[in-house]
Amino acid sequence: MAASEAPADSSEAALAAALADVPELARLLDIDPYLKPFAGDFQRRYKRFNETLNNIGENEGGIDKFSRGYESFGVHRCADGGLYCKEWAPGAEGVFLTGDFNDWNPFSYPYKKLDYGKWELYIPPKKNKSLLVPHGSKLKVVIRSKSGEILYRISPWAKYVTREGDNVNYDWIQWDPEHPYKFKHSKPKKPRGLRIYESHVGISSYEGKIASYKHFTCNVLPRIKDLGYNCIQMMAIMEHAYYASFGYQITSFFAASSRYGTPEELKELVDTAHSMGITVLLDVVHSHASKNSEDGLNMFDGTDSCYFHSGPRGNHDLWDSRLFAYSNWEVLRFLLSNIRWWLEEYGFDGFRFDGVTSMLYHHHGMGQGFSGDYHEYFGLQVDEDALIYLMLANHLIHTLYPDSVTVAEDVSGMPALCSPISQGGVGFDYRLAMAIPDKWIQLLKEYKDEDWNMGNIVYTLTNRRYLEKCIAYAESHDQALVGDKTLAFWLMDAEMYTNMSVLTPFTPVIDRGIQLHKMIRLITHALGGEGYLNFMGNEFGHPEWLDFPRKGNNESYHYARRQFHLTDDDLLRYKFLNNFDRDMNKLEERCGWLSAPQAYVSEKHEANKIIAFERAGLLFIFNFHPSKSYTDYRVGTTLPGKFKIVLDTDAAEYGGHQRLDHNTDFFSEDFKHNERPCSLLVYIPSRVGLVLQNVDMPN
Repeated sequence: MAASEAPADSSEAALAAALADVPELARLLDIDPYLKPFAGDFQRRYKRFNETLNNIGENEGGIDKFSRGYESFGVHRCADGGLYCKEWAPGAEGVFLTGDFNDWNPFSYPYKKLDYGKWELYIPPKKNKSLLVPHGSKLKVVIRSKSGEILYRISPWAKYVTREGDNVNYDWIQWDPEHPYKFKHSKPKKPRGLRIYESHVGISSYEGKIASYKHFTCNVLPRIKDLGYNCIQMMAIMEHAYYASFGYQITSFFAASSRYGTPEELKELVDTAHSMGITVLLDVVHSHASKNSEDGLNMFDGTDSCYFHSGPRGNHDLWDSRLFAYSNWEVLRFLLSNIRWWLEEYGFDGFRFDGVTSMLYHHHGMGQGFSGDYHEYFGLQVDEDALIYLMLANHLIHTLYPDSVTVAEDVSGMPALCSPISQGGVGFDYRLAMAIPDKWIQLLKEYKDEDWNMGNIVYTLTNRRYLEKCIAYAESHDQALVGDKTLAFWLMDAEMYTNMSVLTPFTPVIDRGIQLHKMIRLITHALGGEGYLNFMGNEFGHPEWLDFPRKGNNESYHYARRQFHLTDDDLLRYKFLNNFDRDMNKLEERCGWLSAPQAYVSEKHEANKIIAFERAGLLFIFNFHPSKSYTDYRVGTTLPGKFKIVLDTDAAEYGGHQRLDHNTDFFSEDFKHNERPCSLLVYIPSRVGLVLQNVDMPN
């Protein structure tokens, strides 16, 4: 008896120890008791996070000071007119500064070697007090490797790099303007419900060229505001040498991409968004880095390590890129300082962290199905170095700016990723609900409309961890890329080029496409999460895919653009989808369903193809049947009283058939239906989504 009790006693003792070490772990285990067997993992993670934080405090004076690396590393003009330079190059035998300022003499300004692989250089001011390295000067760090090789490098801390003419590599430019941009507007408050417009500056013009920060500020921001989005997620801002990488092969982490304009123009963009009450998130890529060495981080000090793991662990085979050594002290300084830099220098309000799945696991998610078995999220396959870094990053962001927002791109569904650090979680505010777009694509590709499974749609839209917030989306940039299709293209395909004129009758394909496009977006928005995301142009069914200039398309910009002008043409049906997207967002702004508790689904009727649910005091009803309409269809509700239609996909201004009279009053009666205490009778036409509001209830 005693022997059989021993394991139980020991597991109870282990649980008690974990609860003692992690302040609010009990709360997490109350929410999800199935995590109890893994309490030790949460304990170990939290203790490692705390130890690292304490070490930073003891050795660096705290994370506040530690995350200001950009104030000393790189090249800095001193108050006396001199120049202070600092680099971390542990594998170097010698480090030098060269550039326009010394006629490119590679060895005239050697750095002094410090402890822990650091090097520093102070160059006294000129006697005439003129700038030693004027704004716009070209610079290089010269590295003498252990093998004696002389390497010309861009500082990892470079704040501006640009490529001239047909040059292959980027040049490091000293960015020190006489009149830097001064922010005029305060940051907006954290939105209660995030409505994110996923944006890429370079493709934001209808012209076949790279658009500018200025263009985006003047032409795209007003559209985003009008559409009712309260947040933009800026892609491809961190400098990347290869445009077609969509900004995911970063070469200079502290430099805003110069292909769109200057750092000051990006600051103006962020500031202008703030003046409109729009939160601005940066798509931050700390999951990997470009393999470029001439103008990237790779081989900076002549070794394959430095910022990265040495050997196979330092390479991502699928992405052909380098992987950070997250437990390395100076790598932590670099990445945490990079986070702070974008918050402080450019005024960003938070981040969408790219490639989090790749960071969390040693297998990087490659070849993994992620069935949901909890053992997949714990144990030796988890890269706890990367996980601790993400905890530190979230801690830093939310400590500096409590209203900041962090979003994780994770396909694995790791438990507690969006739980507070005090519970043993990683501390993200949101995760992307990445299964939702896959579900819509699967339905459109593989099933006839009459075979769509209502229960399966509802399951996909509601299958999320309790109290871990999700960003729902019907499609993002991933679906817009060449090789895939947007929802509009899956629905309407080639007819988008010929039958989108209002002067021509609806074809069955265009009619179906326009109606389902709206319904899919509305049900995703209302049922799928605590935030909503849309990729620029998809709101109006952009008629072409996205393909950046590359050898395979003869360097063409034809598909690297967004044709916003199509929505301004009164003779084209794109305006209907645009109008609907705007009014859907405006209704959410008014009623706040994204910040309301998860919806109660009262009906998912397979034969009738009806889905009905309540959220934020609204009654949502969807009829996905391709041909059947229902008169006096009974729908359950918790609320007694009078209801009015407040949004209807079938309205004329949205390209619908006007089969519903918005002057109709619907009265719920004390008649129990589908586990709801009240119910009402409503006419539901085929292929329609409608929203009813109880007008007897205060807003």
